[in-house]
Amino acid sequence: MDNILEETRFILKKYNIKANKSLGQNFLIDREAIVKIVNSAAITKEDLVIEIGPGLGTLTEFLLQEAKKVICVELDNKMVNILKDRFFLYKNLEIINEDILKLDINKIIKNEKENNQIQNVKIVANLPYYITTPIVMKLLEEKLDIESITIMIQKEVADRLIEIPGGKNSGAITYSVNYYAIPEAITEVPYTAFIPEPEVISKVIKLVKREEPPIKVNNEALMFKIIKCAFMQRRKTLLNALVNNGIFHDKVQGMEVLTKLEFEINVRGEKLTLQDYAKIANELYS
Repeated sequence: MDNILEETRFILKKYNIKANKSLGQNFLIDREAIVKIVNSAAITKEDLVIEIGPGLGTLTEFLLQEAKKVICVELDNKMVNILKDRFFLYKNLEIINEDILKLDINKIIKNEKENNQIQNVKIVANLPYYITTPIVMKLLEEKLDIESITIMIQKEVADRLIEIPGGKNSGAITYSVNYYAIPEAITEVPYTAFIPEPEVISKVIKLVKREEPPIKVNNEALMFKIIKCAFMQRRKTLLNALVNNGIFHDKVQGMEVLTKLEFEINVRGEKLTLQDYAKIANELYS
């Protein structure tokens, strides 16, 4: 850790930069955490790794040694310049100065697989806490041709992502994650693993992309809309939440649907499984 800490301080001083709070920058300085991220991603010399928000390149250095190619997507111009300086000798690095949320990742992956004999694509990132959910949802909903996503994020959010649908930490995103991927907890990372220290504990998780969803649903968009509406008013019963958000026309229709599907009338949305939401969506779609 000391070597990485000294190196990080040297780079920050050399380029006269400070962590950008608006971009959620906290620089990872813990070798053990980095090694766990890289090892859990199971990177081989046949792989393309897409790293989101590499910052100073602390994790990038380890990824470059394991992967066939690393594509870094970095929004901050200052960080892009540091990455170019730091890794100019590496032939297996490409840097894209762009907002990941605006990037056509599918196009990049298709191009790499066609032109560079890439076998598998893995996404690795130490994600800014303030933008974790939009990035994760983009990576899942765009159904990318990838094998896995290994990310370090805020522990509270991580626990929601890896929860079993219907579990105590469930949120709307829990159902999306479990629909598209098999989530796994890797390790917790303390405040002291970063400079500046964040105010929260971090957690590394891995999402292995499913070949097929675990349930059959006739209309994915409708199911996820129902889930979102159920959690927008999670203190209300599922019936009231879905009536208030226009999923059911009125309570009469809602009670008919729930009774037909053998749900309790006063059940709350957070108690339902992915299969339960699929049943409601299929019933309404039919």
